[in-house]
Amino acid sequence: MPLTPHPSSRAGHDSHMRRRRFTVAALAAVAMAAAPLATAASPAAAAPAASHPSLSYLKAHANRVHMGWELSPRNATSPPPLSSIPLLSGVLGEQSAARQLTSAASSEVLGLDVSAAQGDVNWNTVKADGAQFAYVKATEGTYYTNPDFTQQYEGSYNAGLIRGAYAFANPSYSSGTAQADYFVAHGGGWSADGKTLPGVLDIEYNPYGAECYGLSQSGMVSWIRAFVNEYHAKTGRWAVIYSTTDWWTTCTGNNSGFGSEDPLWLARFASSPGTLPAGWGFYTIWQYADSGTFPGDQDVYNGSSARLSALALNT
Repeated sequence: MPLTPHPSSRAGHDSHMRRRRFTVAALAAVAMAAAPLATAASPAAAAPAASHPSLSYLKAHANRVHMGWELSPRNATSPPPLSSIPLLSGVLGEQSAARQLTSAASSEVLGLDVSAAQGDVNWNTVKADGAQFAYVKATEGTYYTNPDFTQQYEGSYNAGLIRGAYAFANPSYSSGTAQADYFVAHGGGWSADGKTLPGVLDIEYNPYGAECYGLSQSGMVSWIRAFVNEYHAKTGRWAVIYSTTDWWTTCTGNNSGFGSEDPLWLARFASSPGTLPAGWGFYTIWQYADSGTFPGDQDVYNGSSARLSALALNT
């Protein structure tokens, strides 16, 4: 499986990943008079690119580290200071505020996210190094399942971490409803065991082509709504939405319609979370680096260990 570093720019990655098909016109009848055509072909005669790469290409490249791939790499030898984490208390709705979360984040609740790029993970070491939660890639589109999912998902559970699964979205390939169903059927479900976090919709920069997968802003909002509604119908939980403020603004028009139900997992490889997408007054998880103490990406939960458990239990 490729273990290449994150590309430094979207443009460079796009030029590497996109496929373009060039065709040469052929004369059909007058064989004896036909002139060679290869020299007449030009980029102007090229057929338009497909809306998404072939299925075989997608399957071959889905093992890559797509989560947060467009962000500038950042190695974090230590987590962000508590002062950079906006505590949940004071920004939640009335029902949640009544819980008086004054004890939130007395110490950082650290976690990680992994995919097939990390292979087998030594979860006992991860636990000993201070991780309390993990997210594991389960699916991409409706064409890929993580070959290391069982070791990563069950292994983190057996080591005592609270864990969940994420689906990398490919809106150019199939509907939000279909991708939610595929996710739930391949490890993305939820159970009230206190150790399973709600599933994640990883919706971000397209590693295969156009940034917004060929959808308009309204079309993207409808696609995301279809996914989260279907996930809720199948599991009883609202999916966590993983994204960046930049992508969300560009591809949804900074839509504010998801913050009341879907927790935010913010991706920003920096020393502070920065501006949040519209509709969210706080993030639930912040992915702050692509490498560090743990395998894979480095994450911090916005709250206490007790609140992390509450998220798992839906209480």
